[in-house]
Amino acid sequence: MKSEAKARPASRGRRLGAFVFLSPGLTYLIVLLLVPLGLMVSYTVFQRGRFGGVVYEFTTENFSRLVDPLYLGVLGTSLRIAAVTTLIALLVGYPTAYLIAQLPNRWKTAALVAIVLPFWTNFLIRVYAWIMLLSGPGVVNSLLGTKLELLYKEGTIVAGLLYSYLPLMVLPLYATIEKLDPQLREASANLGASAFTTFRKVTLPLTLPGVMTGCLFVFVPSFGNFVIPEMLGGNKTVMVGNLIRNQFLSARDWPFGSTLALALVAVLVVLLLVQSWAARRA
Repeated sequence: MKSEAKARPASRGRRLGAFVFLSPGLTYLIVLLLVPLGLMVSYTVFQRGRFGGVVYEFTTENFSRLVDPLYLGVLGTSLRIAAVTTLIALLVGYPTAYLIAQLPNRWKTAALVAIVLPFWTNFLIRVYAWIMLLSGPGVVNSLLGTKLELLYKEGTIVAGLLYSYLPLMVLPLYATIEKLDPQLREASANLGASAFTTFRKVTLPLTLPGVMTGCLFVFVPSFGNFVIPEMLGGNKTVMVGNLIRNQFLSARDWPFGSTLALALVAVLVVLLLVQSWAARRA
């Protein structure tokens, strides 16, 4: 009985200590995530005022507007650009992560620092640097002696997104490849498998969790990005992020902007569930 009486205060103390340590993070999530998300969800069923803002009259028109061909086209464009960016990031990031994992230990840190080095510079400065490089009188045209129109194209947007988010592909891939037991590949080679067969049947299946995590890390910010499409794509290419931004700041249609944002969150949640399911299967 005495031991049980002593265990109860100790258990309450541990719970109190856990609450104290978790409270800052929980407060952050509630104030800056759950409350704004709740407001956004509530706005989806209200109407836009004549001069903008919100009129608190119930309507379902915002959801019916989502299937308008104009907005479905923007969604398709966003999915295509994000998917192409993710695929290229995977094709570039996997061999990069693999090579870094094979480096001697004294060079691995330097290589990883080089990968994350762009994050040490402000995001907008990096985008402006691309404008300086690709504009008509920019560095690229000056070096080539041409006057190519390199800005305001989908390929330019993909290049900007790839440059911005490629480290988010390389780092999880490196972490996964680094943990591989080299004896597995040696055993495959000793059994007569070629290098490609070893990669296809041993290395790739064991690194699929890192592949899926990296693809998710690149696809999600690429899908919702609005700065790069606006600055590198001009007004020729509109993505979901630009559309949501315009609804809130230009059209002042907060209910429909909230509906678009909610649809974006729903798409991303579905992707997270698919990634989680695929990771369990892998």
